[in-house]
Amino acid sequence: MAQISLEHIDVTFKQKHQVSKAVQDVSLQIEKGDAYGIVGYSGAGKSTLVRVINHLQKPSAGKVIIDNKDIDKFSLAQIRQLRKNIGFIFQHFNLMNARTIEDNILYPMVGTKTSNEERKERVQRLINLVGLNGKEKFYPAQLSGGQKQRVAIARALANNPQILISDEATSALDPKTTQAILQLLKKINKELGVTIVLITHEMDVVKSLCNKVAVMDTGKVVEKGSILEVFSNPKTQLTKDFIDTTNNVKEAVDTLSAQERFVELSRNQQLFRLHYIGASTETPIIIDLYQKFGAVANIVYGNIEFISNVPLGNLIIEIDAEESTIKEIKEYLASKDVHLTNINLDQEKIRNSKEG
Repeated sequence: MAQISLEHIDVTFKQKHQVSKAVQDVSLQIEKGDAYGIVGYSGAGKSTLVRVINHLQKPSAGKVIIDNKDIDKFSLAQIRQLRKNIGFIFQHFNLMNARTIEDNILYPMVGTKTSNEERKERVQRLINLVGLNGKEKFYPAQLSGGQKQRVAIARALANNPQILISDEATSALDPKTTQAILQLLKKINKELGVTIVLITHEMDVVKSLCNKVAVMDTGKVVEKGSILEVFSNPKTQLTKDFIDTTNNVKEAVDTLSAQERFVELSRNQQLFRLHYIGASTETPIIIDLYQKFGAVANIVYGNIEFISNVPLGNLIIEIDAEESTIKEIKEYLASKDVHLTNINLDQEKIRNSKEG
């Protein structure tokens, strides 16, 4: 049974004579222990969607079920208690500059029934967890951006929540610090069993942390599934673009489209993308093409990465062969669960100019 169930959620904003649908008919099932990524560009509705989980935003339609309870029927006291069970990490830290690190982490526990001794022990435990030992008496101004975010994570965990929402928590950080924060969140997810709902516009972030993902566009979920399913076989163009950005295929194609040598190939020369997963990555594809079909293939770009410990490969190759041979090659590779698709650099130029 899902820990968080969003059922046909709508969020509509009304201003004067204008009606704006920020979220439209979204249904998601988030299991306990998931690290669930919600990815989309700015304005996609992802932040609005997750705010309905703790009722910071009340849905215009649909149900929010948490631990098998319809929170729309909760009293204000029950909503306040619910929010204590849901930690929230913000993009810009939102620390109190006049308080020390330990006091920032302590603050959410004020007014709870925990004893002073228990609070003190918990604060120290969280400081150790996020790797800020020795900085208990520091103030936010004395910390780097990554350290501030570690404090924010510790504060979000102060009341031992079962759910942790991360709203673009790494977007203000440099790449190295981002990876460190993602590793910390992964540790929290695995070792503490905390369910994480992560909002981002970067598929790299989702790939590093999450086991499931939903892609949003203009208020709707256009694709969802396990990380491996979505990365290995994206259904929508938006998802493909997100993934091609993170595996650098899009950048590679853009670079090739600016080079005359690849734009003006001879009659039998064509550019293709090879996409393969799992055991099929062990197939000596380039050698096979020459031995079985006499086709000479030149690797122009290559990338193999591991998604959920499964290898996922992408190659851009140049093949010199007759069209009839290309058809045979495609059929042969498909039987090996390797997908070969044409790359038309002229079309890519047109698409890029429209997007720009």
